[in-house]
Amino acid sequence: MRFIKMQGTGNDYVYVDAFREQVQDPSALAQKVSHRHFGIGADGLILIKPSPGADAEMEMYNADGSRSEMCGNGLRCVAKYVHDTYALGREDFRFLTGAGLRTARIVARDERGRAEQVQLDMGLPVFRGLDIPTTLDEPEVFEKIIEVAGHRLEFSAVSMGNPHCVIYVDDVKSFPVEQVGPLIEHHPLFPHRVNVEFVQILSPFEVIQRTWERGSGETWACGTGAAAVAAVGHKLGLTGERLTIHLTGGDLLLEYTGEGSVKMTGNAVEVFRGEFP
Repeated sequence: MRFIKMQGTGNDYVYVDAFREQVQDPSALAQKVSHRHFGIGADGLILIKPSPGADAEMEMYNADGSRSEMCGNGLRCVAKYVHDTYALGREDFRFLTGAGLRTARIVARDERGRAEQVQLDMGLPVFRGLDIPTTLDEPEVFEKIIEVAGHRLEFSAVSMGNPHCVIYVDDVKSFPVEQVGPLIEHHPLFPHRVNVEFVQILSPFEVIQRTWERGSGETWACGTGAAAVAAVGHKLGLTGERLTIHLTGGDLLLEYTGEGSVKMTGNAVEVFRGEFP
């Protein structure tokens, strides 16, 4: 099986061009290729598949083999691959994801015309409790309290096609993400589990984010998580319409006016190609 290793802001996946390759058991394959000692090493597996009415479909699996609906960093890399392989020079694309259709625009290219920066329409934030989903039947799940591992934390929840829990902390670099993250991921409040964003505010226009990602553990970046942070921060009046988010793997630019969809711009980088038995 031929594969492409790509990363967006350090959020790395193994990609398979399903226009050309066949994968019989993608869940099992995701676990094998993602292992960082016995496999290729990745946050998961993404299949790039044909899709009627769209340029391609992104079918995504976490490192533990579970399905995920949407990944912003992953979709930027899908856009890069489709652009560079099948539509060099084209600007706009439509992709089917587990969270519905998403659009992408190539905003920067290298000297050979290959995509380097991609802007995504991340879709509308969903704030209603049962639709995120949480077990709270409320129109918005903002500034609620959750207690885990001796920590009493204030959180806000939102769906960006997948569920997110946003928690603001004073010093995100020293916060015990590895201890607290999995406990919140599997908390009964979140029936489909949840991605957890730990955020330190530097200014209304700049934050630092660490993410405990559902099914993968702490990742170097999370695009839907960054969109969740932008949406929640704007709704709470903590951050503005344009927000630079510093993640372990680099920076993302988020734009959200409080109405409509969240826009995200970031890099998409091919790391290497190979064959996996």
